[in-house]
Amino acid sequence: MNLEHIKLLIDMVDRSEITEFNYEDKELKVVLKKEKEKVAAPVKQLTQEQIQVKEITTTEEHNEDTITINAPMVGTFYKSPSPEADPYVKVGDKVTNDSIVCILEAMKLFNEIQAEVSGEIIEILVEDGQLVEYGQPLFKVK
Repeated sequence: MNLEHIKLLIDMVDRSEITEFNYEDKELKVVLKKEKEKVAAPVKQLTQEQIQVKEITTTEEHNEDTITINAPMVGTFYKSPSPEADPYVKVGDKVTNDSIVCILEAMKLFNEIQAEVSGEIIEILVEDGQLVEYGQPLFKVK
């Protein structure tokens, strides 16, 4: 089993309802455990390096004024800081470069995602609690 296989196992266990996974062969023993219930953790700001990686692209649809805000990392999308709280943004809301638009949870770290563009949210492209891939469009902004 190589490092890529272990990373895949971690990801699969993290996304599943499994709370413990054990694997053992002659050369290797892997034990993965996770907490049963996710508890809201303090929100961690992105590092400057992570912000620079964030992609914002113009869509090639009918309207060239439309911009997408894309996921800067793999993670779970959350529209609000807690289940009881209002979402950071809704369709029709105006955002600026430093507006927080959502949280992406990656490896139990909650990362606030900034719009990094100014405009109006015209569409939210993902559902609350959905796993998103790196570069996946999250919002359309006009």
